[in-house]
Amino acid sequence: MSSKDTAERSLEHWSEAGRTGMEAFYALATEDYRQLALAADWPALLADRAHDGWSLLDVACGSGKFPTALRRHTDLSAVPELAYDLLDPSAFSVAEARGALGAPFAARHDLVMTLQDLPADHTGYDIVWATHALYALPPDELDAAAERFVAALAPGGLGLVAQATAASHYLAFYDAFRAGVREATPYTTAEQVRDALTRAGADVRDQRVTYTTGTSDRGVAEGFLQRCAFDDSVSLDEMEAAPVLGDYLASCRDASGSYTFSHEAALLWL
Repeated sequence: MSSKDTAERSLEHWSEAGRTGMEAFYALATEDYRQLALAADWPALLADRAHDGWSLLDVACGSGKFPTALRRHTDLSAVPELAYDLLDPSAFSVAEARGALGAPFAARHDLVMTLQDLPADHTGYDIVWATHALYALPPDELDAAAERFVAALAPGGLGLVAQATAASHYLAFYDAFRAGVREATPYTTAEQVRDALTRAGADVRDQRVTYTTGTSDRGVAEGFLQRCAFDDSVSLDEMEAAPVLGDYLASCRDASGSYTFSHEAALLWL
């Protein structure tokens, strides 16, 4: 199977046709971004780096859930306007994220491409972040992507990659899905990203955040899990009956049938 099969399925879901699945996923996954917004003193981190003409690169921006969470859960009123470049291989995602931005974030350039294809002259960003964004990055392109991430950051700038660890739900679920339902390229773990950033010359600080999400609504659980796999052709009933995956899902379910998913995110600070 191609090393890009997971990446290609992911991209297909970041589209207008995939909006229903995207919204089903965020019924639970919005919590991922709230946790990131509360994990650091973002008003201070941003204000400390503010200067005339400063800029930010949002790598694999998705639908803009992280800047939305920052504006909702922190006070950014003292942060001056920040030029915000949106990078994603999905034009749909870039448009969605652009529409989600508000002060102090001011949309500037739309970069419809992958991180590894970012031109070498896109450098000097005061802030570069990728928040729950690099799971489908093809393994053979991880080092190139990490090198571009590091190169895009200005000296003394602030870099952040937020990514689930190998022990977290997203990775554990997809490994079980691959073993019990359909062969596919595995997701990229926080540990792999950390090591690639280190190979690219970055000094990386690894902060961990743990939390849970859950639901007693089987429809919500199904939509969330289908998006976790970027595959809406497999029902929750089929997932529960599948080898390996069924055992994993049973471990997430209590006697009443409610699901609880355990998350561990690594915040990789540069």
